[in-house]
Amino acid sequence: MAAHRKPRQSPLSGHTVRTAATLALAGAATATAFDGTGHAEPQLTPTQVKAKVARLYQEAEAATEKYNGAKEKADTAQHRLDGLQDQAARKQQRLNTARDALGSIAAAQYRDGGIDPAWQLALSSDPDHYLEGAALAERAGDRQADAVSRVRDQLREIERLRGAARVELKSLRSRQTELKRQKKTITGKLEEARRLLSRLTPQQQAEATGNGTRTGTGRASRSAPEPRDAPEPTGSSPAPNSRAAAAVSYAYAKLGSPYVWGATGPNAFDCSGLVQAAYRSAGLSLPRTTYAQINAGRRVSRSELQPGDLVFFYSGISHVGLYVGNGQMIHAPNPSAPVRLAPIDQMPFAGATRVA
Repeated sequence: MAAHRKPRQSPLSGHTVRTAATLALAGAATATAFDGTGHAEPQLTPTQVKAKVARLYQEAEAATEKYNGAKEKADTAQHRLDGLQDQAARKQQRLNTARDALGSIAAAQYRDGGIDPAWQLALSSDPDHYLEGAALAERAGDRQADAVSRVRDQLREIERLRGAARVELKSLRSRQTELKRQKKTITGKLEEARRLLSRLTPQQQAEATGNGTRTGTGRASRSAPEPRDAPEPTGSSPAPNSRAAAAVSYAYAKLGSPYVWGATGPNAFDCSGLVQAAYRSAGLSLPRTTYAQINAGRRVSRSELQPGDLVFFYSGISHVGLYVGNGQMIHAPNPSAPVRLAPIDQMPFAGATRVA
């Protein structure tokens, strides 16, 4: 008999080898990750940080203007809701008074027993007096019917007011949800910008934000001169009227004030808040947001600019400044810089409006 031979072990196929190698590499990568020696986040250069921070600030400002618009609408909705609820409460009080009066009449009728008028006439000892009283009762009945009709009208009006209040409450809640969403977007962008700037030295931060000597927290150094003391430039073209002049003067007085998103003064501002406050001081009411402010007056070209004009930037009309002459504006830039004087060619110009 032929001897039984043990079958030979077949060599690993190419596919098996590749699979094993892949698994081994995956295991090594996993082990590396657990050992804390994985790849670090790529290190950005100061120039890259500057570009990314500028983009984050622009995106945060666009979200700020949406927040401002949503807040304005939420405030309006709240005001309308309060008015509707106040009207409903006053009408409810009048309705309660009318109901009490009807209840007294009904109770009196019940006590009188509701005797048929013909029997009352037959049993009366003074028919003439009774007939006079019956005529009076008929007129009283007409007034009672009018009172019932008024009560019904009041009920319908109260229900209408309550329905309008429910609609307004739904609108308010929608605006509040939008506010929360935009606030989350803004704080997220600003936090990321702060995180990027914290990687840089104070000097690099100053270069990235264009704000001179800065501290590590991104705020102006206390030893730096106060920019709010900057005088108005001499030789610049005068404002075309007293309102524009007053707005420009206000803006100069606010140089050095901090940027705070959503703020309209008097001690802190965002970009549209500063412009709104400047013209409010001049007796002119402007809309709250950049995309509403650009339509608040007459459009003017860049070559026609005069002090007091509003100048807008970026394709989304997300930033505004107050033109003060000589190619300069006063604006609230972003959280890394206070209200300051800057050239209008610092950002992509989108248009201008004359409101005074």
